[in-house]
Amino acid sequence: MTASRRTFLKGLAVAPALFGGMSSTIAAYAQEAKALGDLIVAIAKPAGNLDPHKYIGLWAVQDLMFEPLMRYGKNGKIEPALATEWAVEDNGKLLRVKLRQNVTFQDGTPWDADAMMWNLDRWIGKPANNWMNSSRLYSGHKIVDAHTVELQFKEPVLGLLYEFSYVRPSRFLSPKSVDKDGNYQVPVGTGPWIQESASNSESTFKRFDGYWGDLPSFEHIELKVLPDSRSRMAALRAGEIDLAGGDYLAPIKATEAKALESAGIPVTVETGTTTIVLAYNPDRNEALKDVRVRKAINIGFDRAAIGQVLYQSLAEPAGSLFPANVPHAGKRFEVARRDVEAAKALLEAAGWSGSGIREKDGKKLSLELVVSEEQMAGSRSLGEILQSQLGEIGIDLTIRSVDHASRHSDIPARKYDMALFYTLGAPYEPFGTLVGLFLSTFNNGVDGKLFLDPANLDPLVLAAASASEADVEGATQAVYDWLYNEVAISPLFYAPIIWAHAPRVQGFTPPSTEYDLPYKNITLSA
Repeated sequence: MTASRRTFLKGLAVAPALFGGMSSTIAAYAQEAKALGDLIVAIAKPAGNLDPHKYIGLWAVQDLMFEPLMRYGKNGKIEPALATEWAVEDNGKLLRVKLRQNVTFQDGTPWDADAMMWNLDRWIGKPANNWMNSSRLYSGHKIVDAHTVELQFKEPVLGLLYEFSYVRPSRFLSPKSVDKDGNYQVPVGTGPWIQESASNSESTFKRFDGYWGDLPSFEHIELKVLPDSRSRMAALRAGEIDLAGGDYLAPIKATEAKALESAGIPVTVETGTTTIVLAYNPDRNEALKDVRVRKAINIGFDRAAIGQVLYQSLAEPAGSLFPANVPHAGKRFEVARRDVEAAKALLEAAGWSGSGIREKDGKKLSLELVVSEEQMAGSRSLGEILQSQLGEIGIDLTIRSVDHASRHSDIPARKYDMALFYTLGAPYEPFGTLVGLFLSTFNNGVDGKLFLDPANLDPLVLAAASASEADVEGATQAVYDWLYNEVAISPLFYAPIIWAHAPRVQGFTPPSTEYDLPYKNITLSA
């Protein structure tokens, strides 16, 4: 197993049936695909609506077709894509971009300044996208020539180039992909892959031979919908799929990764930019309004022990909201250590007393934790350890497991006392999480909120999001300090990126972010 840091195990032991055989139909399909030079990739759910200006489809699938002006590279390096040059001028209030020439969309439409502005007009400056500084502060544009555009902003835009690397809504769709009323119809971009078909069981893409950049060495990508993790692992070992991984595409539990490695399947791990966070909802459970209760919970479980038991000592416990490789991640807070006696004393001071499950005014200290295996692999097992350890300090923790759809309804409706979240990760950090998951006035759809405090937290988040380059470190640190002092959240672990691929896949390189599908540099051997 290759790794730039310690492997992250996301689940408990895998059942002996993990590598049971797949159906003969899938096996035959895989053999046919191999003969044709297809890369077969597992996805956990259908790709969905791929409109790059909406927040619906799978990011990594959109990445196959839709390209940005600039691309987020390794370690946050900004690289050219549909723009070859750029300059930020007027003290950060003007962005001038030179567009790549001799580029067409997959339907033959030219990529030029008009196509760029047609796309931007679909999203920039609209309230739904005001979590992005570039959208919130946009004031206008000037088309200098067919391949030069100037974008103007009311104020300097922090993280401007990063925002134009996002998968959505910043990527570019062919202007011919909509009907006469401007409604999205088909996914057509400038990227190297053209969608051939899409269903609830698979999506297929063929290579766009008119692509401006380096062409992939293989002709097709087949995305096979395999919702069950065990089926994905069995398919990998049987040679029926070539690639699986990524927390948002087809998650691999690290116990599964170890089993795959033992079976001779290459497994790669790289440092990630997302954090697993335990969120609190005081608006639903009165007990959580007391910071002493939240602090007792935070020191009531043992991250190191969880790492040993659940993650085989390969998970990195988190003390801060973001790992250090995220821009403006702030100073490193010490990882909370379990202290049972101190946790009990905090609960006593908060008025929760008694042996066994604690009570206050005749009411038991009962909390509900919402988990979703479809959203976060291994979350049920993690919840069970929290349940056991918090029970030792007198908290009755019940676990409610939900599917992906239920989580997408319950979490934004705040139907939970506590829940497990991922931060958004690169390239959206830090402001994607700070604004999207903490600002009460921002509607982030199905993602929900880590913590809400309009009076105290909102002003800090807004100050950070609008800070100048000179002030951003102090402004973001003020948010982190408040979250830490209020125990508004409990960071648990920093999650790396885990991928596994068939031996016939050569040249695999993990993606720069969890939102990319890592097909580049791959060649397929016989």
